[in-house]
Formats: sequence, structure tokens, C-alpha cells
Amino acid sequence: MSEQDYLNSDIKICIVLKEVNDPDGGGWDLREFLANGARPQTWNNIVRWVRGIRNIECDIPWKDLEHISEEERKSTLKSICAINLKKTPGTHTTDTASLNKVANEDSNYIERQFLLYNPDITICGGTGDLFKGIAGFCEFEWKRTNRGVWWCERAPKKYVIAYCHPEARVDNPLIVYGLIDAIREIYS
Repeated sequence: MSEQDYLNSDIKICIVLKEVNDPDGGGWDLREFLANGARPQTWNNIVRWVRGIRNIECDIPWKDLEHISEEERKSTLKSICAINLKKTPGTHTTDTASLNKVANEDSNYIERQFLLYNPDITICGGTGDLFKGIAGFCEFEWKRTNRGVWWCERAPKKYVIAYCHPEARVDNPLIVYGLIDAIREIYS
């Protein structure tokens, strides 16, 4: 990821996920992983989210979002930031007890990391309840969009959105347009 591209973004976007999926537990650098194009299964929907958010006034048809190339992933992902609540790898299905334990133990570090990024929009991909506790957002007024997506305004025009994981077992258009619809409502 590129600090300069992130800082130059009109809308600074942060994605908060659980952990890296690697049952072998290799030495991970999420920045390097994203710079190399990441996994399309998870990160294509994040690219779609970013495109939709940065063009919120447009209604982008699915045919323009459906196919995401590796080059497009690389280019788009370098302009966002991403946080894993658990810094060590796990497997496809997260051990919730382990995630909660480690994330709470590392809460000061995660909170400092988040404040350093100071994003305009934070999308919690299946991590909303855990992240709001760790980052101290429990005291904020949480609202729901008309379609049921939870969100809060953590500072003027800076939003945290509790949403599903980008690889949730739902058709991709629902995952993508559900978030875009929520952000349009939040911005209105």
C-alpha cells in the first residue's frame, strides 16, 4: 500500500478485517500481499466498494464492476488502508474466541494504528462489534440505515460502518450494492 496514494485520496478508506487466511502461518506482511494483488476472492469486492464509494454520485452498473483485473486490484488497493484485528494468520473460518482474546490484548496497538490512519470511512468487514469495543466506539450513537446497516459518526464526516465480510456467502452484487446504498444514505 502507498502512504502517498492514501494521503492523496479524496476519501480515505479503511477496511477492518479479522485475520489473514493462512493455515501454514507464514511470515505475513499485509502491505506486500496487497501490493502484489491480494486474493481476488476477498479483495475484488473491496475494489468494487472503493470504486463505488469514490463515485458515490454515480450508479455504476454491475457489468462495469463484475470483472476486476489483478492490475486494477493493485492500483486501487494501494490507495486504502487495511487492518487485521489479529496480526497472526488463521484459517478460512476464524476461531472467534482466539480472535477476541488477541484483539482485546492488542487493543491499544489497534486503536493507535487506527488513529494514525484517521480514515473518512471505516468498513468493518464482519468485525463491527469487536472493533467498536476495541476502538472505543461503544459510547457513540450507532444508527441504522433504512436497510439495516449499522454505522456511527466518530468525528465530523468520519464514519464507521459495521458491514459483512467482503467474501460473505452472498452474491457479490448484493455485498457491493448493499454497502454503496448504505453509504449514499449516510452521506445524504
